Amino acid sequence: MNMFALAAIAVFVAMILILVRLFAGPTLYDRVLALNLFGTHTVLFIGILGFLNERPDFLDIALLYALINFVGTIAVLKFFRYRAIGDSGHDRAQEGAEQ
Repeated sequence: MNMFALAAIAVFVAMILILVRLFAGPTLYDRVLALNLFGTHTVLFIGILGFLNERPDFLDIALLYALINFVGTIAVLKFFRYRAIGDSGHDRAQEGAEQ
């Protein structure tokens, strides 16, 4: 068996274990971390599959997915910290009153 096929199987098994942690995580931050880790392993899995199928364009897809995973994780964490994703305008009015 090819070494990259074994790596693909190992990453897939790790992804299953990460899904268990995602649904069983006691805190919200454990779940967000598991979701980010699942995205990272998905990028690895796409890269390995691209190498196994001799499709180098899979690396472009993996990089795009990594960027989306990063931005999504930041957005989720910002939402749970501030309860808003965008600029609500309330913050600007409050800053103007303080000056």
